[in-house]
Amino acid sequence: MKNLFFVLLLLSAGIIISSCNNQSKSTSESEKIEAVEKSGTEYTSAYVCPMHCKGSGSEEAGSCPVCNMDYVANADHKSDGHMHDEESNHDGHNH
Repeated sequence: MKNLFFVLLLLSAGIIISSCNNQSKSTSESEKIEAVEKSGTEYTSAYVCPMHCKGSGSEEAGSCPVCNMDYVANADHKSDGHMHDEESNHDGHNH
């Protein structure tokens, strides 16, 4: 009887552990999808539509061709194409 209880306990633990692993994989997959979705000009331009309409975004102020809302400055826009932070040090120089 103790052996059966021990086997059931191990099976239960295995199921719980595997379900936790599946949950973390689906989260990282959804994060990847979200990152890809946010890679268009409607997210990366200097000026973006607040509604992030597909095909919107500009390097100059103006309005969205889809919804006609005024563009707003994109605080995350990097004109040189790479991220800068206080502690980055690459290619022998500091930013």
